[in-house]
Amino acid sequence: MTTKLSISTQNQRVDFDTLATIPVPEATRTYQPVAHHVLALMVKTIALNMLHGYELHSEQYGIARDGAQMFAVQSFRGDTDDMALSIGFRNSLDKSMAIGIALGASVFVCDNLVLSGDITVFRKHTSGMLDDLRSMIINTVYTQRDMFHKVRQDALEMNRIPLKDDDAFRLMGLAFGRGIITPRQLPVMKSEWTKPSHDEFRMRSLWSLYNAATEALKSSPPQSIMERHTKLHTLFTGYAG
Repeated sequence: MTTKLSISTQNQRVDFDTLATIPVPEATRTYQPVAHHVLALMVKTIALNMLHGYELHSEQYGIARDGAQMFAVQSFRGDTDDMALSIGFRNSLDKSMAIGIALGASVFVCDNLVLSGDITVFRKHTSGMLDDLRSMIINTVYTQRDMFHKVRQDALEMNRIPLKDDDAFRLMGLAFGRGIITPRQLPVMKSEWTKPSHDEFRMRSLWSLYNAATEALKSSPPQSIMERHTKLHTLFTGYAG
């Protein structure tokens, strides 16, 4: 499956090979940058070693600030036909944001990301930090593997909840008011609700609106996309009760 990260004024979609061409600033006594492709390869290698019964399904990479910032999603396919276990992570080469990682799911039909729970943040960038970073990734994958099953259950529950237009518009307003969806993303969310790009979401349900929102969130800047996804999940599961 090809990548689905939107190209916008904030993000540019790239492949893994392009990540390796992005210049990395020189290390200093107090700061050790991590190349985007090094982090991506580390996450993928650890995930494949730990997620028994899963294989790599897709990789998505988006950059901003001329490559200084990166957001990525690697999805791994197991025994389910509706979702892939996904790992979202971010990195920067200009000290603008800390390395972050979280587990969730991706919807096969559109690669929409579903993130719930905690985002593990790595702030140490000193000498010898790669070993510590590797340990952080291992611990995150180990402790958050069950999150994938919770996300799948949340999706099933949202799919059972019918939604009328007025209720959908109220949720759009809440998503906007809480800073999850931006003014530019709001029309995208509305359009994906009223005229879904994928037939699977033509059913008027809370899950359809959720995917309209995650479609809009694809244009979010790398430094905030993970937090916005987790806040969106909290909003919608709270509505589901």
